[in-house]
Amino acid sequence: MKKKRIQIFDTTLRDGEQVPGCQLNTSEKIKIARKLEKMGVDIIEAGFPISSPGDFNSVEKICKYIYKPIICSLSRAVKKDIEVAASALKYAKNPRIHTGIGTSKYHIKYKFNSTPKKIIEVAIEAVKYAKKFVEDVEFYAEDAGRTENNFLAKICEAVIKAGATVLNIPDTTGYCLPEEYAEKIKFLKKNVNSIDKVTISTHCHDDMGLSTANSIAGIINGAKQIECTINGIGERAGNTSLEEVVMIIKQHKKLNFYTKINTKLLYKTSKFVSECTGMFVQSNKAIVGANAFSHSSGIHQDGLIKKRETYEVIDPKDVGVNKSSILLTARSGRSALAYRYKKLGYSFNKSKLNIIYHKYLKYADKKKEIYDEDLKKILKNIK
Repeated sequence: MKKKRIQIFDTTLRDGEQVPGCQLNTSEKIKIARKLEKMGVDIIEAGFPISSPGDFNSVEKICKYIYKPIICSLSRAVKKDIEVAASALKYAKNPRIHTGIGTSKYHIKYKFNSTPKKIIEVAIEAVKYAKKFVEDVEFYAEDAGRTENNFLAKICEAVIKAGATVLNIPDTTGYCLPEEYAEKIKFLKKNVNSIDKVTISTHCHDDMGLSTANSIAGIINGAKQIECTINGIGERAGNTSLEEVVMIIKQHKKLNFYTKINTKLLYKTSKFVSECTGMFVQSNKAIVGANAFSHSSGIHQDGLIKKRETYEVIDPKDVGVNKSSILLTARSGRSALAYRYKKLGYSFNKSKLNIIYHKYLKYADKKKEIYDEDLKKILKNIK
């Protein structure tokens, strides 16, 4: 069976930048956009132009410097928003306007003080208006995760008729369980006329730690685009992590999907975005965290030394990390100690290694990690 391509829609520069304290200037945004282009991202959501003159300028400049990806500009379902979004995209080689409105009962009643009928009317008008400026129009049904499926299907069908080319089904609050989100996508595929003529997109937030699982559930059930950010940065608990979904797709061959992402650039891009935004990447972060390919437990180290795949499902080189790390701690065993000494040019018989190991444990109980200098000191202190 032929593999199905999943498009990667990166919103680091828009949704990712909404994290308090990580505002990027235009120069930084252009540099990040270039790295995303080099990595193979299909769509870059460059910003929300109506939000500020600076954001407008950033979107406009990115359009001048980026050639291959689609450049997407966000708007609300408001004519002025759409006009400004279109204006910011005037230099784009492949422009897309991303417009939409809240569709859950919480948004309709409390945010808009409106009715389902009026929300559909506004959605249709917004898509039709955006279509006057660009051919490629993506519609987002904000809080689709908590939107009743029959109404969601109704508004999706209406915007397809109005000209939408992409349907974004966001789990805005990160509320859905994977099976619920999967069922939502499946329901739309079954109940929306002309759904096969458009691209269904996932946009999942991580409020309950389920954004990656929900995004994968979405593509398994018919979505063809994943909206995500580098390092999973974004509003509140963040967005779907680009590096996670890309590597899941790469490693799980049975899913029968692929992306255009050059995964060997993931680690460098992660570090660059972290430096630009000031957003620290937690050490135990999947794929790009400092400890993602580090091992300190003796049992794990022994298995890794014998065969890397024993404790690693990803080759670190596939994400741009040179090699796995054996960290020496009080939990490390003799095989890891011998391995590290061998790297330093030392080799011992079993009896000598036992003596060294007992001395090593006394050092290790006093320090969080043992380094090469410590190993040399241990040898000097053994008579």
